[in-house]
Amino acid sequence: MPAGSRPHDVAVAADGKVWYTAQGSGELGRLDPSNGQVVEIALGAGARPHGVIIGPDGAPWITDGGLNAILRVDAATSEVRRFPLPSTHPSANLNTAVFDRRGRLWFTGQSGLYGRLVPASGEMQVFDAPGGPGPYGITVTPSGDVYYASLAGNHMARIDVDSGAATVLRPPTKEQGTRRVWADSRGRVWASQWNAGQVAVYDPASGTWQEWRLPGDRPQAYAGYVDERDQGWLSDFGADALVRFDPTTDQFTSFPLPTDPGDVRQILGRPGEVWGAESAADKLVVVRH
Repeated sequence: MPAGSRPHDVAVAADGKVWYTAQGSGELGRLDPSNGQVVEIALGAGARPHGVIIGPDGAPWITDGGLNAILRVDAATSEVRRFPLPSTHPSANLNTAVFDRRGRLWFTGQSGLYGRLVPASGEMQVFDAPGGPGPYGITVTPSGDVYYASLAGNHMARIDVDSGAATVLRPPTKEQGTRRVWADSRGRVWASQWNAGQVAVYDPASGTWQEWRLPGDRPQAYAGYVDERDQGWLSDFGADALVRFDPTTDQFTSFPLPTDPGDVRQILGRPGEVWGAESAADKLVVVRH
């Protein structure tokens, strides 16, 4: 990617184009893997984009901490639409977003909040997170439940999508640093544990947890993603690698990054492909499996 772009999050669209947040330059980037062409779209003065996802409308949606707003970029025209947070929450440190099954966008802010946006009307609600600062990754299960991770709070939380209330769920390991979460096809919620160097799986049906430590002397699990085969993928800053975990065999497979350091801060994919953003190397990386 262009020098200084510092790609933070990445998302693959249905047409195969790969979108990424260029946090260093305040832009949204688009890669065409078929020919290597890269286009970067300016998001506005002061932009510092963090997360990007593809919405049900096919457009990239961005959580921008610099603008303190949710952004939608039209995939065809590159028009940027801004949904600012209310003045009561001026420095949310916006992180990640996800759409629920009703088409509403939920987002997290590390300063201690999470929120809900109705794109059709622009209505936005912001909620104070239990435990204060920390909300980071967020995911939705196949049944429509929304969970977020609290890095500083060392927990996961389940959001009641009707009332907006959050219920704290504590992993067995204390001070684990739950950073990113992702739901599998069975509705279980996977979590990367940054401080503990572990991957955890929470089963809402039974209310039980399982945890596994990544291989190596000093693993640091940052990003997490679950593929179409319900295998977990994590980025390990300690080993500078992407790591795949098979829960049926309890086996890890490591894929060292081409660049050291790569520092993949987020992983997303589509069937047969897992993409990561190498924030330290101005690169995107893909594992085809």
